[in-house]
Amino acid sequence: MTDKTMTADEVVSRLTSGMTLGIGGWGSRRKPMSLVRALLRSGIGDLTLVSYGGPDVGMLVAAGRVRKLVAPFVTLDSIPLEPHYRAGRERGEFELTEVDEAMFMWGLRAAANRLPFLPVRAGIGSDVMRVNPGLRTVTSPYEDGETFVAMPALRLDAALVHVNRADRLGNGQYLGPDPYFDDLFCEAADAAYVSCERIVDTAELTKEAPPQSLLVKRLHVTGVVEAPGGAHFTSCAPDHGRDEEFQRLYATTPWAEFFERFLTGDEAAYRSAVRNWQDQEQEGERG
Repeated sequence: MTDKTMTADEVVSRLTSGMTLGIGGWGSRRKPMSLVRALLRSGIGDLTLVSYGGPDVGMLVAAGRVRKLVAPFVTLDSIPLEPHYRAGRERGEFELTEVDEAMFMWGLRAAANRLPFLPVRAGIGSDVMRVNPGLRTVTSPYEDGETFVAMPALRLDAALVHVNRADRLGNGQYLGPDPYFDDLFCEAADAAYVSCERIVDTAELTKEAPPQSLLVKRLHVTGVVEAPGGAHFTSCAPDHGRDEEFQRLYATTPWAEFFERFLTGDEAAYRSAVRNWQDQEQEGERG
């Protein structure tokens, strides 16, 4: 039983260029953005990202840190297509492996179970096979003789996820409507780092919600970071919703300008810059 608490910068110090990095959450929901921001402050790049993509992907693409992306989509949810991802893709700045959502999940599940692949019906009869010529099929050895896609394991060097609560041992709890497969990201990785809105005593975890909400198990977790508001500007229900106004600012601002204004300092500087922007917006409305 070990205290696994660390800072976001300590997490990033354990990452290296060239890694395959899984990032949990879904679109613009419960993304570990404080860890992504710490990663952006580092010189780490040449990454293979595995993600149900949102602004995590968009920011890292815009910063030139991504060599390859494996994803079923990259979206801001209320803004259907992540604009910085789109711009990078149109310029051909990174390699893309795009698969069906279920295929993606099965790839994580295969890695979590230390299997080379898992058979899945998703993808059969679609262009997924055409745009991913490296995919193979397998035939059931039983009487049905059905053909499946052999979805390869999405093995991760490290995973970053964000949850509502965690204890110091690495148990992670979600309180919102959906787990977003964060447990699979952690289980598929050699090292998993969990940021959370609040660290609490282990006994407190089951006072707020039932044991089934304990999504991430400590045996799969390497480090825990307390990061209130660490998912901003994405949602982290019920602690906070998506900051739609700030997301629109992100989506419509040239990357260099956004980075200079909000991402050159540490997390405290980021929060201060966001508050200053919000104050300016409110003054403009009053004016």
